[in-house]
Amino acid sequence: MHGAGDEMSVGVTVRGQLTEQAPLAPLVWFKSGGMAQTLFEPADEEDLIGFLRDLNPLIPVMALGLGSNMIVRDGGVPGVTIRLGKPFARIEKLDDVTLRCGGGASGILVSSTARDAGIAGLEFLRGIPGTVGGFVRMNGGAYGREVADILVSAKLVLRDGCVEQWSLDRLGYTYRHSDLPEGAVVVSATLRGTPGDAAAIGAEMDRIAQAREDSQPLRSRTGGSTFTNPPGHKAWALIDEAGCRGLTIGDAQVSQKHCNFLLNLGSATSAEIEALGEEVRRRVEASSGILLEWEIQRIGEA
Repeated sequence: MHGAGDEMSVGVTVRGQLTEQAPLAPLVWFKSGGMAQTLFEPADEEDLIGFLRDLNPLIPVMALGLGSNMIVRDGGVPGVTIRLGKPFARIEKLDDVTLRCGGGASGILVSSTARDAGIAGLEFLRGIPGTVGGFVRMNGGAYGREVADILVSAKLVLRDGCVEQWSLDRLGYTYRHSDLPEGAVVVSATLRGTPGDAAAIGAEMDRIAQAREDSQPLRSRTGGSTFTNPPGHKAWALIDEAGCRGLTIGDAQVSQKHCNFLLNLGSATSAEIEALGEEVRRRVEASSGILLEWEIQRIGEA
């Protein structure tokens, strides 16, 4: 691991942390997968901008949040993986209903800050296990709401180091998708709710937390919701009807508690987890004629 003022094989000097061959398994929920060729944790926005501006444009760049909805393949991730730490987790109140949230802030932190400020409408973020950068990119959602409902704009550092402010309409949101360019990093987002009562907001957040606890295997090594719900169907029900509840490959298992979650029971490889997902897709298509689409990001090399 290297610190301030370091220059490594990427040929760029930084003030943050640059680590060659950094294990990614500890940083993702599944606790499986290979190394990042280079992991960069910028000291601040200027550090990130300078790094991307000076980095060889042929080197691929990927931003990593909490790694909650991601399979990192066992061969690792080529190029640079960027992880936004504490300097990017700050939240400031702009007015009575608006917050500017750093790209590294978690859904729990954002929703709790909104609650304390009497801002309603952001409670659902309590149910998204990710960071602002991740759920802005993916139009994250839960419990009938999604980021498109609350986003005013997002500040991006593009792959070439240029900084742009993108309004909601420019992001082109659809279900769990945005038009954010490849290699862009969300450094902050402006979110707007409505005036609310802190106690009522807190009660709704508690309800969401309890609903997740009751229905999802949260205390397991999992990647969250595995497949998107096909139109008019629930993915978990199709998986259950295909007889996949509890199905295993090696140490990878379809959750008994919620069939649309895959688990690492201990020592599953990412290859086993992904193969289990593909087997579920095959069985569901055979039983229902519906081919499930992956919601989990699968990154890196096999």
